[in-house]
Amino acid sequence: MKQVPMVTELPWDAKTGTLKRELSEGMMNPACKHALEAALRLKHEHKGHITAITMGPPMAEEILREAIAMGVDRCLMLSDKKMAGADTLVTSYTLARAIEIFCADFDLILCGCHTSDSETAQVGPQLAEELDIPGIAYVEDVQINSRIITIKRLSDNFLETLEMDMPGLITLTTRNYAPRYTPIAGLQDAFDEPNILVVSADDLGLDEAFIGISGSPTMILDVYSPTAQKKNIVMQGTPKKIVEELLERFDDRIGSVIRKDLKVEK
Repeated sequence: MKQVPMVTELPWDAKTGTLKRELSEGMMNPACKHALEAALRLKHEHKGHITAITMGPPMAEEILREAIAMGVDRCLMLSDKKMAGADTLVTSYTLARAIEIFCADFDLILCGCHTSDSETAQVGPQLAEELDIPGIAYVEDVQINSRIITIKRLSDNFLETLEMDMPGLITLTTRNYAPRYTPIAGLQDAFDEPNILVVSADDLGLDEAFIGISGSPTMILDVYSPTAQKKNIVMQGTPKKIVEELLERFDDRIGSVIRKDLKVEK
């Protein structure tokens, strides 16, 4: 899971092209929270054990505490200045190494389908490739029967039902699995629990040349805020006159959409 900013507009670092996250309050990424809810329901049904993992600065510990309050059993926090600025490829590589070391006997990895701060939707599928396991993205429902994972998802307006052997990875949408309410008392207990393992690059045995911003192949050429340019057109007169003027001005555009030539009947 990932901690994301609560606001949509933050200052950018002009040199790295990354968000200055320390200037905003953080929250658990919405899609990650839906994935956590799915994991909690599977745990309740199959008596499983959940490990929540995040990668980020020390402030990201807050979402792990929230996860504990919701019912997670163990938390790993990958936090090291050497890991900062990682793109999706390096993030997936780093997470994979942590899973291989601390969660080697996993059955299923659940991720949010995308994050609200970048919207790349790449880390989940890349993580499956790094771990050499099957992966399915944009899942809306997941069921487990023995060692078979059955999922449902919408793809091109078709409902797909797929099956996958364990171990595997899925990314969850926000359509289903509405996150449960987290009581204040539960949050208080979570912050009193010292059961978050902080993991550094050295703990994972990672070479600095392959992690963080220095190991990321993504090159950010420019960062800018797009400005919307709109031109309003006001038409006056009777409805018939307005329609005639509308068709006179935009008949080519309207006709291309509906694939029909438009003529104004006198």
